[in-house]
Amino acid sequence: MRTLSLAVLLVAAPLAFAAPPDAPSRKFEGKDLFGLQVATDPQIRPDGRVIAYTRVAYDVMNDRARRSIWLIDVETGTQTPLITGNASNSSPRWSLDGKRLAYVSTAEEGRPQLFVRWMETGQSARLAELTDAPGDLAWSNDGKSIAFTMFAPDDKSKLGEAPPKPEGAQWAAPLEVITDITYRADGAGYLKPGYTHVYVVAADGSAPRQLTFGAFNEAGPLTWSHDDKYIYATGNRDENWRREPVNTEIYRIALADTSLTEITKRVGPDAQPVMSPDGTKLAYVGFDDKLMAYTNVRVYVANPDGTDSRSLTDSLDRSVGAVSWSADSRSLVIQYDDHGVMKLERLQLNGKREPIAEGLSGAGLDRPYTGGEFTVADNGTVAFTTGSGVRPSDVSVARRGKVTQLTRLNDSFLGAKTMGEVKALPVKSSFDQRPIGAWVVLPPDFDSSKKYPLILEIHGGPYAAYGPTFSTDYQLYASAGYVVLYTNPRGSTSYGAEFANLIQHAYPSNDYDDLISAVDAAIAAGYVDENNLFVTGGSGGGVLTAWIVGKTNRFAAAATQKPVINWASTVLTTDIATYMPKYWFNKLPWEDPDSYWKRSPLSLVGSVTTPTLVVVGDQDFRTPVSDSEQYYQALQLKGVPTALVKVPGASHGGLTARPSQSAAKASAILAWFEKYRKK
Repeated sequence: MRTLSLAVLLVAAPLAFAAPPDAPSRKFEGKDLFGLQVATDPQIRPDGRVIAYTRVAYDVMNDRARRSIWLIDVETGTQTPLITGNASNSSPRWSLDGKRLAYVSTAEEGRPQLFVRWMETGQSARLAELTDAPGDLAWSNDGKSIAFTMFAPDDKSKLGEAPPKPEGAQWAAPLEVITDITYRADGAGYLKPGYTHVYVVAADGSAPRQLTFGAFNEAGPLTWSHDDKYIYATGNRDENWRREPVNTEIYRIALADTSLTEITKRVGPDAQPVMSPDGTKLAYVGFDDKLMAYTNVRVYVANPDGTDSRSLTDSLDRSVGAVSWSADSRSLVIQYDDHGVMKLERLQLNGKREPIAEGLSGAGLDRPYTGGEFTVADNGTVAFTTGSGVRPSDVSVARRGKVTQLTRLNDSFLGAKTMGEVKALPVKSSFDQRPIGAWVVLPPDFDSSKKYPLILEIHGGPYAAYGPTFSTDYQLYASAGYVVLYTNPRGSTSYGAEFANLIQHAYPSNDYDDLISAVDAAIAAGYVDENNLFVTGGSGGGVLTAWIVGKTNRFAAAATQKPVINWASTVLTTDIATYMPKYWFNKLPWEDPDSYWKRSPLSLVGSVTTPTLVVVGDQDFRTPVSDSEQYYQALQLKGVPTALVKVPGASHGGLTARPSQSAAKASAILAWFEKYRKK
């Protein structure tokens, strides 16, 4: 069987003799992905009166996201477009006096460059000629400088040389010599030689000054010392840093002479440094690495030189994702997941916590992963992204104990659509009676007296979590008449370290029981046709999809997306080869081949009878294309109905980055399920 094009599987109405529709469809359809808008990166001005945020929309003509910067008046909710147009505009960052806004734009020459806008005059200027995209923008306290990170190219490795080329000769490209253990990355492809370093530029324009050097990388967020003499960044300058994917330290960089001081030192990650406004304390996140696949990320506070470090969240059995100081330097605002719901809390320096808001959501659209972003003003107002099961992310604020949603970017568009309702589903695992977080998305115009086909959709990670937030895949499945079931089986985050580590060196394992228990709970609710069960999932969800069809024939059809099929081949071809075997297996494939094989879905292919679609991006470097092709070939040899769908140009993380491909992928899966649906 030949590889199927996504376009072939799109369900389209015939053009000839087709009558025009009486009215626009009230169902959510693939073409509607182009109409969605998402709010990201809300940056509240220090005085708390205005929010700058990046609005993401989608251009139907070039099939890509388009980013613009908008302002919101916090008192009135009035929105004003600040920087729009055909260029990509993002990463707004306020100066401390609120009079200027730094941002990144492709407005000139189509390359990402650093700009500043003077808010009183409305004038913008490019600050410097940068050789690559700037990231992690951070204003100095005096407003005179902006620090940022940027990739600095390095010379390519050489090994021998070709003979001299005659003038005008047309020869083949020179040899490509690879010497680094990590030589490609999902979404970036084969890596250019070079390193990411810290730079600083004058806020009124100048040539950028490089502050860090050498065969190492630094990362943000960046933070300045109170006197603007130092910048703090995250990196790893150990000799063996290339083989230590988790270990990082925080470095203090002196602007006077570019000297570096390592201010944290332990086995494990230390990252996200944030200086208190009074300059007396440095907050950061990290943990002691004990080679567990999951460890709670804690919040630490130390002196500016790294001394007297102490954890503030030992009593919180959750991972903290981001931190920000209050203006008085007496507390922090922290963000973390709890049972699939993203929360904001105020953390006192004695460890006491107070709730601020919950229900944050991220910028992803295809599946309902937990996420969200926030910033804090001097007056304590918190701006953050928030969404629901039927709406992508908007901007809200929390102030004086009250939460107010300021934007409703999709109400006009989606208000004309009948969306699938998201409801929690109580589930207990048949394995040990643990409660399992689960939700269903019901078809539009749902009738509880009817029986509907069910799609079980499984999240990846596996150390990640779904929540009751928006998903284009699920809404498209629901519009096609399916109940969509999604869960957080053991191994999922946001339920504590013990729950996540139930799959330590045992994945897949009893997460299978959790998933099947959720299916049984949905059937018991009375509205699911148990003869029409379907299963799909991506990445870790693709692993479990292939695992499930090797363990049971209850499902009428399956679609495994970007899966790991053979762990031994995956860890030797993935872009995270330094991480995966070390934390998920504790041994290399040739040291313990039995464990690798027993946990590989390929080991169960002899039992598979379920018609199974295989979907993968042809630029996937995380769970490489070769794994999907192995499974497809194995199913062909076994005689199981199968098809292989490749998404052109798509990486692992970008499988649904382009709206047309996202819609086509969902349509392909639905077409496959319809093919095997029992009428």
